Amino acid sequence: MNWITNYVRPRINSIFSRRETPDNLWTKCESCGTMLFHRELSDNLNVCTNCNHHMAITPRERFHALFDGGIFTEVAVPQPVADPLHFRDQKKYPDRLRTAQKDTGETEAMLVASGEIGRTPIIAAGQDFSFMGGSMGMYVGNAIIAAAEEAVKLHRPLILFSAAGGARMQEGILSLMQMPRTTVAVQMLKEAGLPYIVVLTHPTTGGVTASYAMLGDVHIAEPNALICFAGPRVIEQTIREKLPEGFQRAEYLLDHGMLDRVTPRTEMRDELITITRMMMGLPPAVKGELPAPELDAQDGAAPGGNEEPKT
Repeated sequence: MNWITNYVRPRINSIFSRRETPDNLWTKCESCGTMLFHRELSDNLNVCTNCNHHMAITPRERFHALFDGGIFTEVAVPQPVADPLHFRDQKKYPDRLRTAQKDTGETEAMLVASGEIGRTPIIAAGQDFSFMGGSMGMYVGNAIIAAAEEAVKLHRPLILFSAAGGARMQEGILSLMQMPRTTVAVQMLKEAGLPYIVVLTHPTTGGVTASYAMLGDVHIAEPNALICFAGPRVIEQTIREKLPEGFQRAEYLLDHGMLDRVTPRTEMRDELITITRMMMGLPPAVKGELPAPELDAQDGAAPGGNEEPKT
């Protein structure tokens, strides 16, 4: 026995047998700096368990937590003309799209889905801020129109989750045209007597705020979400005055009558179920995982179920 046997060999074995620790096991909270275990953070819907800071969440992750059993069906969205203006800055527009698609795994900046929440059939649309800042282009306009048409066709309410930096500059005037197009889509819902509920998440700015994001029957926001047309820095530089604390944040807008509710993400599902069923004239949802109610022998309606009221 010598130092080679006692020290060198165990040391070499420990180096080569050491397991690499994945880099994505822990996430640092942007607000308080707490290191959060990835599974704990995911179970809490990307909300910091220490300071309640709401981190970004993709529409697909949100929908898995929103719909009953995480089950939903994607609604097809017509594909617009690719690169209609042949726009190029530091990169070609098609190259930027391919990069965003590769990074996010999504086709575009909005996902439309149908399913049930609390046994209440709905149509949901969610913007993905990680896809080119959730910018509103022709695809987003097509997605909102497709969501509204599906809602009218199936007689379901539409719930939209907004998160965007505004219109997509690579599509120029064509992106700005989505503002009146989406306004017409919202009007379709109103004429059909269907609820349109908007959940404003951080950030919702620019032309999105100036169109479909502020046309809802009910406006709910996540805590501390930035909601505005022009950002506070631009306004300060324009009027040359110091803005109030928390200006254009969700709580400030709630105090000034711009919003109906500010609801934490972990409570959002129950809130949406309650509001949706109330607006559709349905009885309160049954709490807990219960078997489907049996049909009433007289009229074929499920007592306490989510059938539409007879007219």
